[in-house]
Order: sequence, then structure tokens, then C-alpha cells
Amino acid sequence: MLHLRLIIPADRTEAAVSVIESTVGTAHLVVLPGAARDPRGDLVLCDVAREAGDELLHELQELGIEKDGSIAVENIDLSMSRRADEAEKEAPGEAADAVLWEQLTEATHEESTLTITYSAFMILATMIAACGVVLDNAILIVGAMAVGPEFGPLAGVCVGVVQREPRLALRSLSALLIGFAAAIIATTVFSLGMDAIGQFHAGMLDRPRPNTGFIWQPDPFSFVVSLLAGMAGVLSLTSAKSGALVGVAISVTTVPAGANAAVALSYGEFGQMWGSAEQLLLNLGGIMLAGILTLYGQKALWRTQQGRWVRGAKG
Repeated sequence: MLHLRLIIPADRTEAAVSVIESTVGTAHLVVLPGAARDPRGDLVLCDVAREAGDELLHELQELGIEKDGSIAVENIDLSMSRRADEAEKEAPGEAADAVLWEQLTEATHEESTLTITYSAFMILATMIAACGVVLDNAILIVGAMAVGPEFGPLAGVCVGVVQREPRLALRSLSALLIGFAAAIIATTVFSLGMDAIGQFHAGMLDRPRPNTGFIWQPDPFSFVVSLLAGMAGVLSLTSAKSGALVGVAISVTTVPAGANAAVALSYGEFGQMWGSAEQLLLNLGGIMLAGILTLYGQKALWRTQQGRWVRGAKG
């Protein structure tokens, strides 16, 4: 269930309440006239099944409530109410399959903004991965994958394309490209510094690296894995199962590929550098393609489920 807290201009309260009451899957409606002070208006509270949440939010936005008032949405972890149970049964589809597009857009907007913190995580993750590729240490590679924040902008590109939000897509793509460019440049300097103090040397790249050699040698499996990871990542975001994102992060070699490209560049190993760059682009492209297709598939699936529910209700 979701909890909605609305501040509504008094002249639109009746219309908003009518929308809430007519939406299948709502419960616990409370109206407090004149309770809101900033902005001024009526305070309306209600709970809604996740399956019906996107439709209700869309209809409330058509009333312009978010412009002159406020719409706040919270997840309810526990609701002990017979009426809430009935509302969830009445709502079409399953909660796990429902996508709150506004929530998804907001979440990806925050995660795909080019900030100092985002850049710092990207640079640090790439430097950790650089140590991993030089030492042929798989543990450091996995750690770097988990630290890397690149999935946020990747998801932002996917959501921006599917929701036809070009600003979100371009901002996310810019954050992704600038973040990786800054990380590769910083890691190249880091590699040169480590070489200067005797911790790195060119022979480390040339020797056999059974644990990390795949990073700069892309193959068809690299693209297949990136597709699967993109699907899993988007599903984890839309279903609020964020724990799956850790598995997504450590299944694709985006940050390690950037790190290997940086180290190879610092030693003039252009063969490895281009191989790493190809691996990086292959993974990024695969994740974005899979994410876009998954979101389109979820939209189509949800429309099909709603259509079946409507036909069943009429029958």
C-alpha cells in the first residue's frame, strides 16, 4: 500500500476527493478542511494499493494539485486494516508488477545528476579497479563494481527515453559520459603516481592475468551479460527491490573496463586500452538497450492486465 498526503487548494478539494473515491483500490480517506498553511489549502490523506497508484497520481496531476499544492507519496511497510486488505484485492493486477512512473522518474533524476559526490564515487571506484587489474585481484574488481554509481545515470537514460523526457535522458547521458571521462583521466594520473613510487609497473599489464584478463577482451558473452544485467537492474528499480542492484553492479565490467583503459593509457598499451574501451561501450550499450526494452515491456504488460481486469469487471 501507498500513503498519499495531499495539500489541495480549497476550490479543487471536492474534485480531488471525487477522484480518490472513484479509484478502485483506495482506502482510509481523511479530509481536513483548511488544515494546511504553506501552501494554504485542505489536507487530504488516503491510502491506495500500489497497483492503482500510478493511475490515481496521474488524475490528481491533471487537476494541477502539484503546481498549487502538494502530492507526497510514502510506502506503507505495515498496514493492519481489513479495509486495506479489501482495497488491495479490488485493485487490478499485482503490486509487484505495478510501476509508479512518477516515482521512478524522480528517483532516476536524483541518481543521474552530475554532482561532486557522484564524481567522487566514480573516480574512487575506478581507482580501486585499477589496483585490481594490475594485481589481478578479483576481490578488488568486485569491490570496485559495487562502489561504482553508474547504474543511476544508465537507468535515467532508459526512463528518459521511455517516458519521452529528453532532458532527463540527456542529463543522465552527460553524467554518465563526463563521469567516466573524469574517472579515466584521474585514474591515469593515479597510475602514473603509483608507478613513480614503485607500486605499478608496465610488466604487470603484460603478464598473464587469468582473473581479470577478460576485462579488455570483450566477447559475445559480454553483451549477453549486459543485457541480462540491464533487465534485472530496471526490474529492481520498478519493483522497489533495491537489493538486486548490488548483483547487477557486480555482473558487468563497466568500471573495471574504464580502469584498465586508464592504466593501459598511462603505459602506452593502446591495444589493451581500445579493448577495454570496447568492453565499456559494449556493456553500457547493452544495459541501456535492455533497460529501455524492459520498461516498454512493463508498460505493455500492465496495460494488458488492466484491460483484462476491466473486461472481467464488466462481465
